[in-house]
Amino acid sequence: MSLLKNRSMRFYLVFFLVLTMALGGSAIAAFADSGTGASVAVSGGSLSQAAPTTVAANPVSLTGDDQTTTYALALTVNDPRGSGAGWHMTITSTLFDNGAGHQLASDASSIIAAPAVVCSGVGGHCTPPTNSVTYPLGVPAASPAPAAVPLFNAAVNSGLGKFTITPTITVSIPANTYAGTYTSTVSVAIISGP
Repeated sequence: MSLLKNRSMRFYLVFFLVLTMALGGSAIAAFADSGTGASVAVSGGSLSQAAPTTVAANPVSLTGDDQTTTYALALTVNDPRGSGAGWHMTITSTLFDNGAGHQLASDASSIIAAPAVVCSGVGGHCTPPTNSVTYPLGVPAASPAPAAVPLFNAAVNSGLGKFTITPTITVSIPANTYAGTYTSTVSVAIISGP
């Protein structure tokens, strides 16, 4: 009887050891397989800027006094390059002309305060631009348009993503202005680097 007990005990001991090794081996194999690496390739896009095709200033009724009016120039800036190189925008314009031989002065337009900046990309993940342009600034005007001046910039490591940048342009209307609809062509350019 003692011999049978020893055999049974050995059987259970061997069975237990085999089971432990089988389970332990599976756990070791599972840990060994969990080291799979993953990678994501991210490529950059192109720096761009877009402006509305037309904008209109608030209408003015002549009163015998000098006046001002304003218009908002909503610019869409997209920097998907992923380089952090920064960028800058410039502005110039032609003279406001009523088509009947009357023009506003070459210094009629100005930007009094820094433009409003809103992150407009899907998901809202942008690096806000760090702008060093000082305001107020005059918007140059002549016929043809003169050399452009700095409008807004993004320092290195800023301005990544898509933004709506909206300068409010003030137009001076002297008391002696001839009535009519005055038009001007405003040109904005974006260039890589602050």
